[in-house]
Amino acid sequence: MSTSTNEQRVVAVVGATGRQGGGLVRSIVADPDGGLAVRAITRDAGSPRAKELAALGAAVVVADLDDPGSVEAAFDGAYGAFCVTAGQEHPPERETAHAATMAAAARRAGLAHVVWSTFEDTRTLADDRVPVLPGGYRVPHYDAKGAADAAFEGVPTTFLRTAFYWENFLDGGGPRRGDDGVLALALPLGPARLPGIAVADIGRCAHAILRRPELAGQTISVSGENLTGAELASAFAEFLGEPVRFADVPPDVLPAELANMFRFTREFEAVYAGARDPAETRKLHPGLLTFSAWLSERNPR
Repeated sequence: MSTSTNEQRVVAVVGATGRQGGGLVRSIVADPDGGLAVRAITRDAGSPRAKELAALGAAVVVADLDDPGSVEAAFDGAYGAFCVTAGQEHPPERETAHAATMAAAARRAGLAHVVWSTFEDTRTLADDRVPVLPGGYRVPHYDAKGAADAAFEGVPTTFLRTAFYWENFLDGGGPRRGDDGVLALALPLGPARLPGIAVADIGRCAHAILRRPELAGQTISVSGENLTGAELASAFAEFLGEPVRFADVPPDVLPAELANMFRFTREFEAVYAGARDPAETRKLHPGLLTFSAWLSERNPR
């Protein structure tokens, strides 16, 4: 069974050197009086990111989701865990298997509270406007997580449904200058709102949830802001100090999986954006960043 003290309850964080897990690790170590201590789980304790977390005060532990025994050892004695899979790095079946490994390890360790980073299973929510792809999925990196929710049955789990990372705009998805010299933000959104969030705020939301064991069993969907393409372009324009237009492009310009992700976002806005109320997220995490506030923390390009 898991053990803890009144002073420090250990949270094992899977994917600690990744975006979501790293955000949670930093949030916990930045709050030494918050009652939680962090066990940062990584495949490579010698990596620069793992060394950085160790320098911040995290206990770095090596485990691999392809090695169930190592995950069980990493969870042993902890109060809780943050579980996440690398959706677009692995095929859906492997992602589902990794989730099952974490759920089994949490059950064996008797963890008191798990946060599982997940998404909707679009196979049950969408129709032919989001076509089924080879393999039977509509949006594979959503559906694999949604299907894996069932693995956590019997484990005190909060199902944390996340949103579009604004950091994706830093990875080549931001405004680009066209042949006319004007910046354009090209997204296949139509008039729909895109729920988005700073990845660090996902970690902070997970931290807030882990401090509230009564949230086990609930599904919590988070967003920093739900913005249209035009609203995103306007925020970029203010930040960059020059015009940015929104260019609505067809989903088919993207690879099939990403195209379907945007089809789900635009065709099922009431389901997707409707489940993600930034005002509710702010109640959980009062320091939640707006998109403009997130931009202001960056240097204009």
